[in-house]
Amino acid sequence: MNRINTLRAALVALLPLAAIALASPAPAQSPATSPAPAASPTPTPTPAPSATPVPPPAETKSPADSPAASQSPTPPPAAPVQTADPFGEPFTLEPKKVVMLKGTANWDSAFDALIEAFKQLTALLDKDGIKAAGNPMIVYTSTDDTGFTFIAEIPVDQDLKNLGKNMSMGNSPDGKALKFVHRGSYDNMDNTYEAITNHLDDKKLEAKDTFIEEYITDPLKTAEDKLVINVYVPLK
Repeated sequence: MNRINTLRAALVALLPLAAIALASPAPAQSPATSPAPAASPTPTPTPAPSATPVPPPAETKSPADSPAASQSPTPPPAAPVQTADPFGEPFTLEPKKVVMLKGTANWDSAFDALIEAFKQLTALLDKDGIKAAGNPMIVYTSTDDTGFTFIAEIPVDQDLKNLGKNMSMGNSPDGKALKFVHRGSYDNMDNTYEAITNHLDDKKLEAKDTFIEEYITDPLKTAEDKLVINVYVPLK
């Protein structure tokens, strides 16, 4: 509608100009030496051409027809959007060489037991001058209402000697799994696992009896309420 109205306004503006051009008299002529015969009719004067040709209405362009008006300015690039943590993302676990420590714990002192296991493994690495090759992990092998059994694992690039009690070398779990992310204290892990259970039920997925926690933040140096933990749920 805006473009149609603009064209109509241009046409209306051109009409008075055309009428003035048609009413313009012919240029003045010099006097004749003898009068013209009375019987000769006076020729109709031809309208003088306008000094500036009037463009036909069809070629009239409004500001809206110009390329500058039809092209909108390029918007600035959008700011990067921080995506949410993955929750239930398909993931393939790759086996890693690990030094491991088997242990048991009750739920009341669960985090303390995990920290103690990591301390023992870290002390062994420091004694042999070996650096960890990945994030520490906890593999839960069984659970009940009172407690659980677990394996604390730290990835390494070489075999270790002089292993302590309940320690051994082995490989971390592998295979297809779902990846979830927990942020916050270990005590709030119950909420994360409840959400995981609901997710599995909604998707009608069947998990294995084990699950893995990968500690992205160092549990020995990070405040408990600042923990970031990847939870892997292996699927059957």
